[in-house]
Amino acid sequence: MDLVRLDRLRADLDAADYRASAITALLGDQADRARARGVLVPARRVLETRDRSALGTLTRLFLLGETLSAEALDASLPMLGAAGAAELGLIVRDEGADRDGCRAALSLTPVEMRDAVRDVPIHWWIVSDLDDALRRGPARPDHVMGVGGATRSLIAQAPAGDVDTALDLGTGCGIVALHLLLRADRVVATDVSERALAFARVNARLNGMEAGLELRSGDRFAPVAGEQFDLILANPPFVITPRGDDEGERYVYRDGGLAGDALAASVVEAGPAHLTVGGTLLCLANWESPWGTPGLTRVETWIANAGAAAGSIAAWAIERDRVEPTQYAETWARDGGARQGDAAFDELVSAWLADFSERRITAVGLGSIRVTRRSETQDADPIVRIEHASGAWAPDALSSALDAAFRAGTAAASLNDADVLAQHWVRDPSVMEERQHVPGQEAPSAITLVVERPIARRISADPLLAAAFGACDGDLSLGQIADALATLLDVEASAAAEALIAGIRELAWLGAVSPSESDASR
Repeated sequence: MDLVRLDRLRADLDAADYRASAITALLGDQADRARARGVLVPARRVLETRDRSALGTLTRLFLLGETLSAEALDASLPMLGAAGAAELGLIVRDEGADRDGCRAALSLTPVEMRDAVRDVPIHWWIVSDLDDALRRGPARPDHVMGVGGATRSLIAQAPAGDVDTALDLGTGCGIVALHLLLRADRVVATDVSERALAFARVNARLNGMEAGLELRSGDRFAPVAGEQFDLILANPPFVITPRGDDEGERYVYRDGGLAGDALAASVVEAGPAHLTVGGTLLCLANWESPWGTPGLTRVETWIANAGAAAGSIAAWAIERDRVEPTQYAETWARDGGARQGDAAFDELVSAWLADFSERRITAVGLGSIRVTRRSETQDADPIVRIEHASGAWAPDALSSALDAAFRAGTAAASLNDADVLAQHWVRDPSVMEERQHVPGQEAPSAITLVVERPIARRISADPLLAAAFGACDGDLSLGQIADALATLLDVEASAAAEALIAGIRELAWLGAVSPSESDASR
């Protein structure tokens, strides 16, 4: 790693204002959104009419894949120069162009993320391998991805709050480690790929975030054997891939080398033992549904195995999508660069479908698994929430909303019935109520609670639950509300209490209610 040249590159990028917001302003929203989808023509047309600014030149080189002269690059990177960019491996001579024509050999992408702790935009420059829109040919087996949708999802869901120590399991280009450095004094980032670790090291230096970062090589938790962390974020190579004779050709960024979903299972089962008490693991994963066994049932088994090794835990598994084997095979066949109509595409899809058929897989679930270690011993029953929830994520502050729902859900689940009734519950002010009325009838025919955060949901409620939810402003305990409504609605008090206990426990997991601050502090 050439530290001097990386520092010069950073100065040039800063001077050019090579940032995501500036590029959007340069290209316009429509062209920039198309560029993000891999459609480059609109952005190229826009830049044909613009002055050749440093920002425009860098955009054309690294984001649009154009071949430019060394003279233009020298002007846009005055401290580094085209020669320095070539020494860093960022550009190569384009054999099919003019004598001094240069093109990008690596992606250098400006990324804007929201810090879940401070809720302010963070600007980074991320070096990675070229993506599908710019790459000339299929990806190399040791391809290092940039910032994809899974990475953004992991960061968006990451528990909020500062911690002492954190682990980025499967760091790739290193952006998750950079995110963790915003909140942790010490971050360990691991990967089986030495090339990925090299990219992570470059990105840490390029963004001035080397302090507190340790990069280690190895498989899963082997590099941190015997260590514990306050927060573990894991985006492992979880793609379910047919096993073949030539394992050397697998894409290491997505294929962990194990059959089926065994890689994801091993991370979930082993991870919680590497948490401090009160620490949290958040893992993205895919899981299979064999014939007759729902995938989420198998995830529940993974979590049970984790609890057996780590002690008392609380866990929340969210399946965001469930796809058929054919759709799954098509997605990952395209991911490596194969396209419909190519013999390679047909061969890949056939291999996936044969693998799924042999193991009788009917569907694949996609989602996240969150586990908190409550104690190192089995002194309390595990608290486990397993669900399919495909509603939209909260548009803002997803991390804090998920945290709040997880805390409220685990609190409600850990209380006995009497304590749930004694608790003062507070409804989330963002929850709305919809009522449907048949013309001429006073009572509603249907009542729906509309929850927008952390996950959009619509919950049918009977008059008892709707009235109780409306009264949850922290002044009265749930038991007092239940007694009052039993009298008002002329129902048995014990039946009202029993129904509301179940209703409040469910609403807590949905983020609709939480214990009052006065009760929580007791």
